[in-house]
Amino acid sequence: MIPPEAPKDGNASHGDMPPAVSVCLTVLKKRSDFIATSRARRQGTKAMMVQARKRLPHEDVPVDAIRVGFTCSKKVGNAVARNRAKRRLREVARLVLPNKGLAGWDYVLIGRFESTAARPFEDLQGDLRYALKKLHAADT
Repeated sequence: MIPPEAPKDGNASHGDMPPAVSVCLTVLKKRSDFIATSRARRQGTKAMMVQARKRLPHEDVPVDAIRVGFTCSKKVGNAVARNRAKRRLREVARLVLPNKGLAGWDYVLIGRFESTAARPFEDLQGDLRYALKKLHAADT
């Protein structure tokens, strides 16, 4: 991770930077992981669809890891629009999942047509927080 620039006034605070957390955030790459997650829980928001599943204990992934995948269909737009939406989803996941996600879970964030790229970034973060709260409400 690239360290943030120091504030211009010389103050050492970094504003909205997330606290350092010991949770390992890794990216899903195998199609089978995406398919397994698609068969589990899902929660839609204005800007994205979030799918989540609790991994089985025997899977060969560290127990404390949070895995996340990103996808956008051609409905979202051309390659430029899909990549922009996925970049925004990656950044939202990087900021929100270490604090709100649960260790031992896989998440897939799916971009939506026009709204993922156009939605204000703070609202995008709120959408992911809301979806995670709804997805994990059944566990408590």
